Amino acid sequence: MLMSVIEGARSAPQYPELAGKRVLITGISSSCGVDIARAFAEHRTRLILQFSETSERTQAIAEIAAPAALDIEVFGPVGGEADDVVQFGRSAAQAFGGLDAVINLIPLSAPPRLDVAATAAETERLVADRLLLACLLTKIAANRMALTLTEGLILNVAALAVPACRAGRAFAVVLKAALAAMTRAQAQEWASRGIRLNAITPQTATSAAEPCLSGEPDIAALALYLASGRGRALSGHVFEAEARG
Repeated sequence: MLMSVIEGARSAPQYPELAGKRVLITGISSSCGVDIARAFAEHRTRLILQFSETSERTQAIAEIAAPAALDIEVFGPVGGEADDVVQFGRSAAQAFGGLDAVINLIPLSAPPRLDVAATAAETERLVADRLLLACLLTKIAANRMALTLTEGLILNVAALAVPACRAGRAFAVVLKAALAAMTRAQAQEWASRGIRLNAITPQTATSAAEPCLSGEPDIAALALYLASGRGRALSGHVFEAEARG
C-alpha cells in the first residue's frame, strides 16, 4: 500500500482538500525540505516555512514555493532555548489563525560538542536538546488544533544523512529511538482529539527487507497523503526511508 500511495502522490497534485490548509514546516535547510515545501505549495496550501539557516539556497526555496502557495510566511532560525521555541510556535500558529499540519525536519547530525567518550546521560541530554523544538511545537500545535476542533497532522522527519564518524552514528541511533518513542507517546496522548502524529526515520539494517521511502520526493508524497483525508486512519506510525551516507 505504501508504494502505491507514493507513486500516486508523486504523479500530480491529487488532494484538493489540502487547498487552503495551514501547513507549518520547520527545520528547512539548504539540503533538506525543498521537495516537501514545493509539494504542499503545489496543493495551494498556506505555508509557514521556518529555516534552520540563512543562505541563498534557503532564500531560493522560499522563492520556489511562494508563487504556487496560496499564501506564505517565512521565519528564520530559532534560538535554542525553550522560550525561543515557544515564542516562535505561538507566532507560527497565529500566522494564519491556526494550523492544520506541522512537519518538523530534525537533523541527525551530532552536536559539535559530542565526544566519543560521552556518557549515556550526556548523550541523552544532547538528544533532548535536538528534539526540543519538535517536542514543544507539538504541544503548542496540538493544543491549538484541539481548541479550534481541528483534526490535524504532526509529522516528525529525521533527516536521512547518516553521520560518518562513530560518535555521530551512535548519536543518530539514540536520537532515532527517542524520536520514535516520543512520536508514539504523543500520538496516544492526542488520539482522542483527532490529532495524528507520525514519524519518518532512516532505515536500519534489521529492517532492510521492508519497503521504505527512497528519498525526499517520497517523503513529500507520504506527507501529503498523511495530511489529506485519506491518511486520517494513520497515527503512531514510524515509517522508514533509505539512509544516505
